[in-house]
Amino acid sequence: MSAYAVALIRETRFDPEIKQYLEGIDATLTPFSGKYLIHGGPYIPLEGAWAGDMVVIEFPTMEQAQAWYGSAAYKEIRPFRTLHTEGDVLLVQGVPEGHKGADILG
Repeated sequence: MSAYAVALIRETRFDPEIKQYLEGIDATLTPFSGKYLIHGGPYIPLEGAWAGDMVVIEFPTMEQAQAWYGSAAYKEIRPFRTLHTEGDVLLVQGVPEGHKGADILG
């Protein structure tokens, strides 16, 4: 079942290290079959207020998502992002094919 790395970025301070991060992240995703589904915008706010960017990267499994985040290659470039952005990052499990909203009711 697919899993997703989701980043909700409230602020990015663009500088040479962010450039290094953006130039290096794709190579860290490849060994784990990670691919971008969303990277920034544009977006249309419908409820609430949103003034940031969203990034969603899909992985075939939660194990691959966790392995990517913990990989030596990603750990090497991660500080370039964490020192220059404000936001939240999480891994989330996808749902099986045919999932319905009421399925969470048990």
